[in-house]
Amino acid sequence: MTGDIREVLQYVPLFAGRTFVIVFDEGLLPESAVAETLLDLIALQRIGVHLVVVVVGGDLGDLVDWAVESEFKAEPVSRILGEEGCWQECRSLLQRGQAAMVDGRGSRVLATRVGQLAKDLAAAKLMVLLNEYPGFGDRPSIAEGSIVAGEEHELLVMAAEICRLGVPRVHLLNGHLQGVLTAEIFSNEGVGTMVHADAYRAVRPLREEDIPELLAMMGRSVRASHLVPRTYEQVASRLHDFSLLTVDDNVVGCVAVHSYPGHELGELACLYVKESHEGRNYGGDLVKVAEGQGRAAGLKGLFALTNRAAKFFAARGYSRHEMDLLPEVRRKQLEESGRNSEVWAKWFT
Repeated sequence: MTGDIREVLQYVPLFAGRTFVIVFDEGLLPESAVAETLLDLIALQRIGVHLVVVVVGGDLGDLVDWAVESEFKAEPVSRILGEEGCWQECRSLLQRGQAAMVDGRGSRVLATRVGQLAKDLAAAKLMVLLNEYPGFGDRPSIAEGSIVAGEEHELLVMAAEICRLGVPRVHLLNGHLQGVLTAEIFSNEGVGTMVHADAYRAVRPLREEDIPELLAMMGRSVRASHLVPRTYEQVASRLHDFSLLTVDDNVVGCVAVHSYPGHELGELACLYVKESHEGRNYGGDLVKVAEGQGRAAGLKGLFALTNRAAKFFAARGYSRHEMDLLPEVRRKQLEESGRNSEVWAKWFT
């Protein structure tokens, strides 16, 4: 539970002051899960999220009644979704601290006018609570080029079109799942399907302001002797060697490639993925990143020193070697450290 709370807290400063548009699909009202969702909305409002709630195909009055009973700070908009002045009225309500409740009669959940409303309000997220949630939610991700058919395909195409309008992220959620909004929003991996215009999972260079977070993240592994201890100054002196893996702008892993003058192999070092994100092949992805950087730098291959990840490296084409493979300066450092590390290396083809 404590870990869950900490994961939630990292998002609070990111979401405060942002606008989320929440769409209720036809058939969800009235529904017991909606009462739970309303509590989620109240919680989001309390941390400073601006909310616009759109009811498609149902009776907005039902949701208004529930909002009154729950003491949700909200007011229905006088104009129907798509009518002139609708988004301006929504904006006025948001500016005075209330959520805007919009009648979306005659619209589909991912119609252009839904996306246009989100765009006009500069919404950070458009979240759709679906009455019938298709099967793509059973997969952790949908790769570009995957074959997706039927209703799944239609929803994804419409969500992508809304992203092209300028809405950064569209979330497709099971509207009958209790607590689905907070479960989706306050975790890196979520519980639904997200279509996004920006890079949700990305690898970027380490910046100096990232160093304290990097050292803190690796602290447990350093204590367990899985990683070499590093100081702030040591990392800063080789800043450009390091790369960070981020998920939803949160740092979850790292890797470094160190080169040695006069030696054809570089060192794959500081490979680490947070325990909370293990089992998703992020480590393998970081190895690929390091290998790409090594090739770009003109290296012939990479070596890694490990006392616990031999199987991991063997599965990725690395083989074990003797210490004399190492650059002399690195071999001396290893001998002086007293670490019982094995040498694994891979030559680029």
